[in-house]
Amino acid sequence: MSKETLFALSLFPYLGFLWFIHRSQLMPRLALYGFYGTLVFVGVTIPAGIYAKVHYGEALANVDWLHGGAEVFLTLSNILIVVGFAQAIRQVKAKN
Repeated sequence: MSKETLFALSLFPYLGFLWFIHRSQLMPRLALYGFYGTLVFVGVTIPAGIYAKVHYGEALANVDWLHGGAEVFLTLSNILIVVGFAQAIRQVKAKN
């Protein structure tokens, strides 16, 4: 199985994860946005990878400005997740 196929197949469990956490109403809202932001990262990475291959003949990881630009979305998603959980923890502690 190629890495591209595995990558595409991995989206289905992640979409299921998003569906469940969205429906549960227990996920901190900001963290939920961060998890959705990971899909934005994927959505940006795929065309960036294609562009790197077509325009430069290289993998995305070898074209620094494209790779860094795509990774910004993952970084922002991770920040939203951490800040969302940190806020939720502070709220729980404030109630006690």
